[in-house]
Amino acid sequence: MNFCLKSTGAAIDFTIETRMRAMMLEKIGAPLVFREIPRPTLKPGQVLVRISACAVCRTDLHVVDGELPNPKLPLIPGHEIIGRVEALGESADRFNPGARVGIPWVADARFCFPIPDAFDDTSAAPLLCAGLIGYRALRKTGDAHRLGLYGFGAAAHIIAQVARFQGRQVFAFTRPGDFARREFARKLGAVWAGGSDETPPVELDAAIIFAPAGALVPVALRAVSKGGTVVCGGIHMSDIPSFPYRDLWEERVICSVANLTRRDGEEFLDIAARIPLQTATQTFALEQANEALRQLRNGDLMGAAVLTIS
Repeated sequence: MNFCLKSTGAAIDFTIETRMRAMMLEKIGAPLVFREIPRPTLKPGQVLVRISACAVCRTDLHVVDGELPNPKLPLIPGHEIIGRVEALGESADRFNPGARVGIPWVADARFCFPIPDAFDDTSAAPLLCAGLIGYRALRKTGDAHRLGLYGFGAAAHIIAQVARFQGRQVFAFTRPGDFARREFARKLGAVWAGGSDETPPVELDAAIIFAPAGALVPVALRAVSKGGTVVCGGIHMSDIPSFPYRDLWEERVICSVANLTRRDGEEFLDIAARIPLQTATQTFALEQANEALRQLRNGDLMGAAVLTIS
């Protein structure tokens, strides 16, 4: 049987009643290792979930590669979970056994989301972080009409569709020379796609930086108009280089995104079902988690990697 108790244990599935399988990080910079470990005990307010899919997030990669400091090892990465409720802890009364839920961080019943029927398990998994945090970043841009997306990966390919649904114009920025990803962005409705070293054909009202590259902050500032906003949408980013004050002047704004509210999640999943949003995914078995991380690290994925649990 396949279960999950914590979103920090997303790449997990349980065997029989007392054990679970997991891909674990035991040493920073080392590959994940396969382990069978005891199943956690339900605490009040928690739900026990049978996992069917878990998307692989860039945050997982930051942890594995040591770019986020002081993780509590050993650690089971993963926090974009889709599964079905198997058991309920005391006072966890939001869901019934058998309900399909999404878990973005911890499997506290208050922070699990019902998943719309419009999505199968694999396509739903990237919504639980790439989608949710991307939507939070999009909200930070207000009513910006001309929107730049720097880094066109898992989050951007989802948010581009939401932005188009809302009537915005999307301008996609990829790594210089990545023509395949630019074509991918155009197919999803981008009105323009180019390299991050290029200047868009018009001034932008706002930009979201999904790539973990601090050097893109002054680049995006120069691309937005007076009063424009640049949102940094990741949990980790390389250092932002110094830039002249004139790039920030005229009431331009830089902000970051760290968390979201339950209301954000509910709004986003409702919109995603109404579009209906299409996620591009590449699937891997649980034991292939290291290969999924390698492809994410190398920029080989078009969309999101998803671990599928049989």
